Amino acid sequence: MNVTSATGSTSKSNTTDSTKNTASNTVDYNTFLQLLVAEMKNQDPTNPMDTSQYMSQFAQLSTVEQAMQTNSKLDALLSSQSLSQANGLIGKTVSFTDATGANFSGKVVSISINSDGSIATLENGTKVAVGPGLTISQS
Repeated sequence: MNVTSATGSTSKSNTTDSTKNTASNTVDYNTFLQLLVAEMKNQDPTNPMDTSQYMSQFAQLSTVEQAMQTNSKLDALLSSQSLSQANGLIGKTVSFTDATGANFSGKVVSISINSDGSIATLENGTKVAVGPGLTISQS
């Protein structure tokens, strides 16, 4: 039996597809129900699928969706924690040694948080990644 894609995508997965937004590749309840109805319409009437298989599929979808919601809530919690930690660095004096061996020191005036981590901006405009090798002290 041939089944067409429920999401409308007919391309095969490759390395460039992995960089696309994953939200377009998720299956929600509506898509699941559409697939379920299509499966019921196209099943062999002399050998129908057991209803326990339908319930099992529905339970699996529910579990996956709950895990995805948990992950998004954890991401929000981690972002909030990063902001709280960044707020505590403002006004502190930091020192670090760069890749060339030069030592730098200065007071943190702002923190920016992006997907790569936190970047502290010092009074003199120097930007430094907040992480290993950074020494933080009171002003």
